[in-house]
Amino acid sequence: MDRILYTAGGGASQTMAQQSVVNNNLANVSTPGFRGELMAFRAVPVEGEARLSTRVASMMTTPGADFTAGNINTTGRSLDVALQGDDTWLTVQSPEGGEAYTRRGDLQVDSTGLLTSLGNPVLSDNGQAIVVPLGGDVTIAPDGSISVLEPGQNPDAVAPLARLKMVAPGNDNLVRGEDGLFRMTPAQGQNVAPPLPADDTRRLVPGALEGSNVTATDAMISMIDSARRYDMHMKVIESADENEQRANSLLSLTS
Repeated sequence: MDRILYTAGGGASQTMAQQSVVNNNLANVSTPGFRGELMAFRAVPVEGEARLSTRVASMMTTPGADFTAGNINTTGRSLDVALQGDDTWLTVQSPEGGEAYTRRGDLQVDSTGLLTSLGNPVLSDNGQAIVVPLGGDVTIAPDGSISVLEPGQNPDAVAPLARLKMVAPGNDNLVRGEDGLFRMTPAQGQNVAPPLPADDTRRLVPGALEGSNVTATDAMISMIDSARRYDMHMKVIESADENEQRANSLLSLTS
């Protein structure tokens, strides 16, 4: 088989991988606090007997996330928070243990009173899960302090409950997991990175949400671009197949 088929087929395969990244970004255009996944192509020399100076394979990589801050929109909901600065993160409890970090600020209170972000328990500055009295009127201050007015109490009976743990781990040190949460890279030989200290200087905007930093227009342009690139690879494969059939026809005439 003509070696161009391997080159074009590999390019088509990597283009499909790029398309899956674009689709994921497009699907999260309206997800609060979402960080778009970056993608890049690089050329990889072909090794072995097929090696030639002009023959390279393509490889799609995802070097990280776009940490640009999204737009902040006022919602008026008491449990909505938008983190200020593109390097401020909210701390949640990771499903497998340890800490994880998110920008998603549409907090919820489950049936047991546990404060969560997309089902993950939100942690206080002392590393504990936050439990809110059911039916209580919750207020979150710009420094992350949570106050609660329990049902049936006078307005002046507002009591402090906890403080959201906000951290600044450095975006270059974060890796996104399959669950969409970001984590610090653990040290060699460890499964989970140690907890980060709370940063008391970090601030948030109560009653607001940060939108996704992915724009539908850019995602659609990337989708069209990858689709055309895939078509280009397939046309190369079709041309190689046609050339092979013509060569076989000529050989059969001379035999």
